Order: sequence, then C-alpha cells, then structure tokens
Amino acid sequence: MPKDNSIKSVLIIGSGPIIIGQACEFDYSGSQAARSLREEGIEVILINSNPATIMTDPMMADKVYLLPLNVDSIEKILEENNIDAVLPTMGGQTALNLCKEADELGIWEKYNCRLIGVDVAAIDTAEDREKFRQLMVRIGIKVAPSRVANSFLEGKEFAQEIGFPLVIRPSFTLGGTGGGFVHSKDQLDEALDRGLTASPMHEVLVEKAVLGWKEYELELLRDQNDNVVIICTVENLDPMGIHTGDSITVAPAMTLSDTAFQDMRNKAILMMRSLGNFSGGCNVQFAMNPETEDLIAVEINPRVSRSSALASKATGYPIAKVAAKLAIGYSLDELKNQITQTTSAYFEPALDYVIVKVPRWNFDKFKGANDTLGLQMKSVGEVMAIGRSFTEAIQKACQSLENEAVGLGYYGKSLMKTDELVEYIKTPKWDRIFRIKDALMQGVTVKTISQATGIDRWFLYQIQKICDIEKDINTYTIETLPADLLKEAKKNGFGDEQIARIMRNCTQDQVYEKRKALGIVRSYKMVDTCSAEFEAKTPYFYSTFE
Repeated sequence: MPKDNSIKSVLIIGSGPIIIGQACEFDYSGSQAARSLREEGIEVILINSNPATIMTDPMMADKVYLLPLNVDSIEKILEENNIDAVLPTMGGQTALNLCKEADELGIWEKYNCRLIGVDVAAIDTAEDREKFRQLMVRIGIKVAPSRVANSFLEGKEFAQEIGFPLVIRPSFTLGGTGGGFVHSKDQLDEALDRGLTASPMHEVLVEKAVLGWKEYELELLRDQNDNVVIICTVENLDPMGIHTGDSITVAPAMTLSDTAFQDMRNKAILMMRSLGNFSGGCNVQFAMNPETEDLIAVEINPRVSRSSALASKATGYPIAKVAAKLAIGYSLDELKNQITQTTSAYFEPALDYVIVKVPRWNFDKFKGANDTLGLQMKSVGEVMAIGRSFTEAIQKACQSLENEAVGLGYYGKSLMKTDELVEYIKTPKWDRIFRIKDALMQGVTVKTISQATGIDRWFLYQIQKICDIEKDINTYTIETLPADLLKEAKKNGFGDEQIARIMRNCTQDQVYEKRKALGIVRSYKMVDTCSAEFEAKTPYFYSTFE
C-alpha cells in the first residue's frame, strides 16, 4: 500500500540524556527517521532534552524542542502544533515509557494524534514481564520458569518455588537496570529490593537462570501487509548471564546449525506478528541450550533498539530509515534498497564478511565500581570491526579500543600464572577475552577454557589460531620472517605494531617497509547488502589484507 497521505506532520520523541544502555545509537536512529520522513514531504517536529545530538541540529527537523521528556512537554508541543502522528520507536525505552504515560492520561486522544510504528498494547506486552510470558505460552514458545512479583514477600515466595539460581528482571527498565542474579538465599533480599525500586511499576520477574546457554538477537522489520524480514542475526560470544550490551557480539551468527537457525527465524517472526498490528522495527532475543538446541524467548522490544544501529552498519541496511517509512504506510516491496537503488527493501541482507562488536568500558573513571559483568549494562560505548574472517575482525576491533591493546594482545601486561588465569576467566570481566588468549598462549586447552567460561569452542579455536600464528612469528627476526607467514598474519588481523612487538629488536616501520616491498597491501571490499549479487550505487567499504 502507498503512503498514508493523511499524515502531514509527525512528532519524533528522542531518547534524552546519554546514559549507559541508551546512548548515541538512538541519535543515529532518530536522525535517520527524521530525514526519512522529510523526504516524503512530512513536517517533522522533534522533542529531545539533550542538545548534544545530531538529531537536534536545526537542519534535521522542521521544529526542534529542547524540553524535558515528560507529559507536560508533550502537551505543550501538541497545543502549539497540528500534529497528526507520533513516532516513539526511535527514542529507546525512554520514548516508549513516555508514550505509554501520555496514552494513559488520554493526551494522544485529546489532541487527535495517532500512534505510528508501534501500539500501546505492544509496548505493554513487551515490557510487562507477566504479559510477555503469557503471550509466549499462548503462541507455544518456551520461556524460562518464572513468576511476576509486585512485593518483596511475593518475590521471596516465588524464589522458593522456582529454586536457585535466579534472575531478577524489573519491568519497564532499560539496559538491565536493577536486574541481577541470585545464587543463594542470602543474596535474595538485596536483589529483590533493588529490582522493585528500579521498576517504575514496582514489579519484577523472578525467573529461573539459564546460565551458560547461548544468546542470540534478531533484528526484524514488518509492514502493514504482515510481510516480515530478518535484517540481521547476531550471536553473543559470551553466554547468557551477561547483558548483550556488555557482550562481544558477532554477525552473522557463527555457531548455529541450520535447523536451529530456521527454528529461531520462525519463532521470531511468530513473536512479532503476535505482538500487534503495527508496522516498524523489532528486536527479539533468544537463549539456546548448547547441548539440545532447545530455544527459549528472553524478550522482545517493539522499537528500533541499540542493536539496530549495529545491525544497520553491519549489513548496510538502514533499519531506522526503512522503519520510519513503514510507519507511514509503505510496504516493504514498495521501498527501494538504499544501497543498490534497483532492488526492493523486501529482502534479507547477505553478508560475505564478519562483523565483531567489542564493548568499551571506563572502569578507571569510576573508582570503586564493580567490574564484574552481569545483567546490568556497564559499557560506555563499543567498537565495530569488519573483516573477511572472525580472526581478522576480532583483532581489528581490539586495536580500536583505545586501551593500549594492539590486536588481541596486551603484550607484557599479563603476569598471571596458568592456574590463576583459568580461575580468573571464570568470572566475566572487561578483559576476559585478552586473558583467554593469554591462557591459550600458556597451553591451556580449548576444552578447559570452554568449560570455565561457557564460550563456544568454535570461537576459542579461532583465538587458538591467532596464538599459533603469534608463536610462529616469535621464532623469526624481521630479516628472516617468511613472506607467507607475514601474509597469513595480515590476513588474520595482525597489525604492523603487533607483529613488531612479537619479534625482538623490530619496529613498526620495519614491518611496514617489509610487507610493502613484498606487495602485501590493503584491498578494499564493499558492504553492499547483497554480497555483490547486484551493483551497489552507494556502498561503503572496509579494508582487508585478503
């Protein structure tokens, strides 16, 4: 169906202050949406309390309101403007919560303003843990055993019923705020109190913990004709127990069997279709038992998510831009692929490369902060790297962290003995990936590390490959280093400085001059959404030594 011409003006709700769990990813989405709607001749009015964003630039919207994100501000804007519709899905959980609050007070109805991109029932079902659980049971998708508690005593009672270990998940919070694990009775009181306080509804889900299961995220788009596409499937390198924002993530999924992947796709599409009749973006999270491939639904977010920004950059498919057009009535087959400009947007991107996202933490600025990672997100940003292989991408990502790492190595930094390393990596911390590499360098087996961390062996074998190349390089000087080994190192993401540090009495410049003389130079590959099946008009590129 074509655009809904009754929509002449749209209010976009921003995400407010940059906080952990909701940062510049939503600025990216909001800016895309504003441009997308203005392309259609629609007047865009924007509210955001944060002036330090691109979306609040006067060029982005027709009117920008730098006001507190509350109902009073919304009513003021609606009084001053004739607004036909509101798009709250670009401002994270903050915007959804504000949209729901305004709906409960009858504000949208009072000013004859429609909700597009989502509906209130979908927000309610996705964020109310009990409603979400009931929906999953109704459509036949498994969830972890759980009960919803609205009081401290209820929570204690349900905890005894379900048994430890438990997860406490507050309703209507972002970035896992207030959530946590409970391994024993003596941890329960504090965790329940924290969760109930964090939830604006004073409600928590007391859930059986599926620690050690694998975690996956899918980014979906749906139009009003009920067409659904899955833009990206993201695999968490870290198992369940660590917030996905604090996990190293990989796209496309690397360790899924085809049967498990198809099962996950079908369930994600069923979940989105069951949530309501809205058109727009959606994020679905699953946990999978690594032994049996049993799937359980973790959550669904009926909005453009933090991961959507990553998925957009990873695939070249502009999720927020397309989601905004779907919200005003277009169907997927009517929209053009923004990269090829000849094929339609009703397709699923094909990736001929590997994306790795590594979070970035600033624990050194937060003295006394607990640096153990868990359900509550602690990272303050992330880096994304593209490579032809996982080894290349993980090394490029580590080089980008601005923490003195050169590739997957903190050369000269680890003084731990083997036993200490194996014990250390059992607890998820910001530097665990570096310590895993140290353990492999010291001869700890992949099996031992997998049992200690719950990380899939495939990823560990890839890191083992990096270690093997490093050990080979260490036996040579710059003069004797074979061309084939140097080429292999560069293909697997080793930087010139990294190679120089591995060899003795060598500088980065010497490595650069040697590889240049051997003709080992960067080539540039396209991110074109379709693995070169169609000509790309507006691609972007990444460098590689393949």
